[in-house]
Amino acid sequence: MSQTDLDTNLLSTYFTNYAVGHRILHYNILDSTMDETRRLSLQGLEEGAVVIAEEQRLGRGRYGRVWISPSGENLSFSVFLKPTGLQLPFLNMAAALSVCKMVSNSYGLDAAVKWPNDVLVNGRKISGILVETDMQSKNVINAIIGIGINVNLDPSKFSDISNISTSIKNELGQIIDRTYAMKEFLRFFNEYYDLIRKGHPLTTEWSSKLETLGSYIRVRWKNQIFEGWADKVDEQGNLEIIGTNGNVITVMAGEVTLQL
Repeated sequence: MSQTDLDTNLLSTYFTNYAVGHRILHYNILDSTMDETRRLSLQGLEEGAVVIAEEQRLGRGRYGRVWISPSGENLSFSVFLKPTGLQLPFLNMAAALSVCKMVSNSYGLDAAVKWPNDVLVNGRKISGILVETDMQSKNVINAIIGIGINVNLDPSKFSDISNISTSIKNELGQIIDRTYAMKEFLRFFNEYYDLIRKGHPLTTEWSSKLETLGSYIRVRWKNQIFEGWADKVDEQGNLEIIGTNGNVITVMAGEVTLQL
């Protein structure tokens, strides 16, 4: 087995007694790991299962964008969880922090978070995170975290992302063992999810990674645009912006661009 191959048997064996990763479903090709996870959830998929695809025909990022990931080069997967409503805001934080810790501790790369859920290395996107929930009334039934991590991608081959994306290989100049990268991510994610389930918020650590804070930004949310200084995040990770008139605006989600 080469470095670029993904050894899911090794991974599921390693995480047998962990909350996340004890069952790994591995596909050569899917329309979307998010959609497949949701389909399996209707059949009784257990919490902590991970659905991985070597290639996604309809892999998506936020706002319906296509996630570019050539077959067998990166990590594209979804994690199935059953959090409480109080735990839900911290899932995105746990995923982003796990990516940051993986690229930092395992590969010596400094990572930052672009609010709310992109991970950057040297100012370029190395990971994107998408959280979708199924609700009944106001209760959370389950949550699916979709995660894409650029491991062996060569961004220069794709004009749409060549100037805005990077990968671990691109930063280090060498082929990366994807199995090891996945193992490290799951190891850190289990640690953070354990903290969440014990009632420990991740906001302080997550906000310390936010490169957005302190910048003058524009946030687009649905049909609205907000501008101002990114001041801080609240306990649930919502962004507080100080507008030009001094008013404080709280934004729950949106697309951020820096205003120079």
